[in-house]
Amino acid sequence: MSYDFDLFVIGGGSGGIATARRAAEYGAKVGLAEYDRLGGTCVNVGCVPKKLMVYTSHFSAQFQESEGYGWSPVKSTLDWSKMITAVNQETERLNGIYLRMLDKSEVKLYRDYAKLLDPHTVEVGNNKITADKILIAVGGHPVRPDIPGIEHTIISDQMFTLAQQPKRMVIWGGGYIGVEFACIMRGLGSDVIQVIRRDKILRGFDEDIRSTIQESMENHGIQILKNSTITSIEKTAEGLKIAVQGDENNEMVLADTIGLAATGRKPSLDNLGLENTGVEVNNGAIAVDKYSCTGQDNIYAVGDCTDRINLTPVAINEGRAFADTHFGGKSRVMSYENVPSAVFTTPEAATVGLTEEEAKQQYGEDAIKVYRSKFRPMYYVLPGKEEKTLMKLIVHQESEKVLGAHMVGDHAAEIIQGMAVAVKMGAKKSDFDATVGIHPTSAEEFVTMR
Repeated sequence: MSYDFDLFVIGGGSGGIATARRAAEYGAKVGLAEYDRLGGTCVNVGCVPKKLMVYTSHFSAQFQESEGYGWSPVKSTLDWSKMITAVNQETERLNGIYLRMLDKSEVKLYRDYAKLLDPHTVEVGNNKITADKILIAVGGHPVRPDIPGIEHTIISDQMFTLAQQPKRMVIWGGGYIGVEFACIMRGLGSDVIQVIRRDKILRGFDEDIRSTIQESMENHGIQILKNSTITSIEKTAEGLKIAVQGDENNEMVLADTIGLAATGRKPSLDNLGLENTGVEVNNGAIAVDKYSCTGQDNIYAVGDCTDRINLTPVAINEGRAFADTHFGGKSRVMSYENVPSAVFTTPEAATVGLTEEEAKQQYGEDAIKVYRSKFRPMYYVLPGKEEKTLMKLIVHQESEKVLGAHMVGDHAAEIIQGMAVAVKMGAKKSDFDATVGIHPTSAEEFVTMR
C-alpha cells in the first residue's frame, strides 16, 4: 500500500523528536504531531527549568560560604519575577532549536492533537494522515488526589509560571520531584513543609541515599511530616488551611501554595484513539515488547507513556533504537541495565546499578561487600559547615564486579556519569583500586575506598 508517511510520530517531546530525526536521517518520510510546545515535559516544565531553579537556589548558601574564604558579607535578595522570566526565556529558546532541528531534518510538523482512527490512519486537526508505521511518544502528566479543596492546589508544571514566590509552601509526596522542589524553595528562602506517606523520602533508592538526603533536608530547615497524608484543603484569608493526618499526629498547617507534583504521574493516553487499534494498555501504560512494539505490529511506543524507566535519555535511546532497527538496518534494543539517574536535591544525589538491598536480594547477603565513605568535603572546611558527602560501592565478592555506585554530595550527577561507564563495562573493584585518584577531589574517594 501507499502511505502519506513511512513514519508518523505522535508527540513532540524528547523521545518523539529524537525518533523522527533519526528516521529521517535514514531517508524515511516522517511526520510529527504536537499540539503543545516542542520538547515535552523535560524542556518546558521538567528537567531544564527545574535545574535552572536548582542553580538559583544555591546562591544564598554560596554567599554565606564565601565569607569563610575572606570575602565580605553579601546582602542580596531574589527577584522572583526576573528569575522566572529568565527561566522561561530559556525554554522558549530551546523550543526554537527543536523547531529548527525538525525543519533541517525535513520532518513535517503538524501543530494539533492526533487521534488514531485505525492502525494506519491518524486524524490531526482536519487532516486524515496515513502512515506505514506509527510511533506514540505522548509522555505523561501529573495527577492530583481526589480530596476536598484539591482545586486550590498547583502541580509541578505551574511552579515555573508562579507570579510571586510562595513564602509558606507545603509539598505533598516524597518522590524525586517533591524533594527537589522542597530543596529549591527552601534554598530560595521559603518555609517548606513536606508531607510524605512513609517514614523516608525517595522510595526505591538506596537506603543510605534516602536517609542521608532526608537528614540533610531537615538540617536545612525543611519540616518533614512522616507517615502522613493530606485529607482536606480549605482556602482562608490567612492562606490555605491544610489538614494533615498521620500516625503520630493530626494537625492543621498554613501555606500560601501547596505543590502536589510528587503524588504521581500517569501516561497521557486520553482521547488518543487506542481503542481503534490493537494497542494494549496495562496498568494505565501502553504495553510494549523489547523492541517498543505494541500489540499492533506496526505501532510502537517509547518514553513515559510506556512507564518503563521514565527518564528523558531513556526515551531518546528507545526512540533511536527503534529508528536504527526499522529504518537504519541496525537491529538493536534499549538496555535497561545500569541506567544512571540523579536527584537534584540539596545535597545532590546520583546512582547507577543495584542498590544494596537489590544486590542482596539478587545474589544473597553473604555474596555482597559494601564499601562506604562519609566525609566533609574540603570546600566546607573554611566556611565551617558540617555538610557531608556519601559515596558507596556495591561489590559482588566472588567476581569483584561493581554492581552499583551511589553518591550524595556536590556534583554527584557529574561524578556518577563517569562511574556509570565503568559499571556498564563490568568494572571490578580491583579496576577501581588500580585507578589513580585526582587529588584533592571528592571523586577520588571512589578509587581509594577500602
